[in-house]
Amino acid sequence: MALAGTSKVVLGCIAFGIFWVMAVFPSVPFMPVGRTAGSLLGAMLMVLFRVISPEDAYAAIDLPIVGLLFGTMVVSIFLERADMFKYLGNLLSWKSRGSKDLLFRVCIVSAFASALFTNDTTCVVLTEFILKVARQNNLPPQPFLLALATSSNIGSAATPIGNPQNLVIAVESGISFGQFLLGVFPAMMVGVLTNAAILLLYFWKYLSVEKDQEGGQATGPEVVADDEVTSHRFTPARMSHVSSMHPDDEDCISEPIMRSNSVRSNSVNDNLRSRSVNSEADIQLAIKSLRASSMSHEMVEVSTVPDMRDIGGSSRKFTRTASQQRNVIIEDLPPSPESNGEEKEAEVAEKRWKILVWKTAVYLITLGMLIALLMGLNMSWTAITAALVLLALDFTDAQACLEKVSYSLLIFFCGMFITVVGFNKTGIPNTLWELVEPYSRIDSAKGVALLAVVILVLSNVASNVPTVLLLGTRVAASAAVISHDSERKAWLILAWVSTVAGNLTLLGSAANLIVCEQARRAQFFGYNLTFWSHLRFGVPSTIVVTAIGLLIVISY
Repeated sequence: MALAGTSKVVLGCIAFGIFWVMAVFPSVPFMPVGRTAGSLLGAMLMVLFRVISPEDAYAAIDLPIVGLLFGTMVVSIFLERADMFKYLGNLLSWKSRGSKDLLFRVCIVSAFASALFTNDTTCVVLTEFILKVARQNNLPPQPFLLALATSSNIGSAATPIGNPQNLVIAVESGISFGQFLLGVFPAMMVGVLTNAAILLLYFWKYLSVEKDQEGGQATGPEVVADDEVTSHRFTPARMSHVSSMHPDDEDCISEPIMRSNSVRSNSVNDNLRSRSVNSEADIQLAIKSLRASSMSHEMVEVSTVPDMRDIGGSSRKFTRTASQQRNVIIEDLPPSPESNGEEKEAEVAEKRWKILVWKTAVYLITLGMLIALLMGLNMSWTAITAALVLLALDFTDAQACLEKVSYSLLIFFCGMFITVVGFNKTGIPNTLWELVEPYSRIDSAKGVALLAVVILVLSNVASNVPTVLLLGTRVAASAAVISHDSERKAWLILAWVSTVAGNLTLLGSAANLIVCEQARRAQFFGYNLTFWSHLRFGVPSTIVVTAIGLLIVISY
């Protein structure tokens, strides 16, 4: 494809340049509108500059990819409600044998979780928990946060649903879920183990420092109690919610809320005790005040204060006049009869049983979705079907669940599809590829190495998803000239390198930024993972893991 006209090339480059700046630096001072708005702005400029027609812009939106993203988001939300990530977090600290064992577990758990639930979701729900476990054991947070971010990126390369660029590759290439898994999973396993080994070597000195066992107070940051770590419920900013299926389950209430409620309950109970021994004059005064308020037709509010520490416990009733100038206890409710207590216990047991059945249904539906994907069924409709079945079996209004879907990401993808297709119409990507293509064929070691370098650099400059959209069909067409098997290998090489390339810098992957922001905003346990601290480890790890994985993918 030759270059388009000069005006079309210039205007197309301007539109794509604006999109690139907003995608890589979403908070630029002159227009801090974020990635989603930047993506839509790039798409709009492509249409306004007549680089692409409105009809072609609509056709550029890849609906199967958008549908697959939506379905996996909904399934991940239900898995989080079903405490799947809580169980994964507990697995990290269960019978841990020290800091090195904990670091190895973080690498393995985050890698497998990312392969099934996407790397972004894994980083969102596990960052704060891992940070708390590290603080509890007086360990430096940096190696564990790096282990989470880098292992999540590597693990997400194993499946088409692990990250957005793999979704694009799976849909564009037509490679089945099973073929994708067989082609990349061995490289993922070796890559995760290699990354864990590099982490242990890099931070061996810091992880070998034993905790202070003299009984004195630790010099590090504040340490959380055991129950705070083991009962922590993951409620991050992007996926936070309290399940409607768990109204009476104490695990559904986060620690800060339970603490505040406990303090509030204790203060109310202390107030009730002090008021219950009021003098007869105070009681008479209360009765007179009540009569006066009813004569003046003012509303009287009667509130019940339950004891938050006992679901079946007794309640105390107090009266508050409309003027709210005086609160006086009128009476204490008599203790509940034994039969009433037994009924409440039976009700609680029934609700717990319903929760267990609901969780089991969520896990079975998710397992069924994975089996359907392995059987080669359409990935988009399989994910959407699983999402709709979960919504139907929830027996509640789906609005609360659907509000947790990241629609901004879906809109970002739509704008990016239009922008990239418009940039392709300028002829610049094709012209540049024609210069590199003769030297980057995958039938030689030098060609594979050059192709990997191009993907690695471009993924960190233009982000991995635009890189896949720009290079995907071109790399596959070049490999198809060699053989059909080479075409499949070319797609898998693109998936592996573009994903692992996210570990090179802090800005290379959205998962890295999620870990950084979640750790920085964590209450009481915040930690700032800097760009340079990530770069010092990311460069050697990315180069070694990419090279080893390439050898395995090519040999498949």
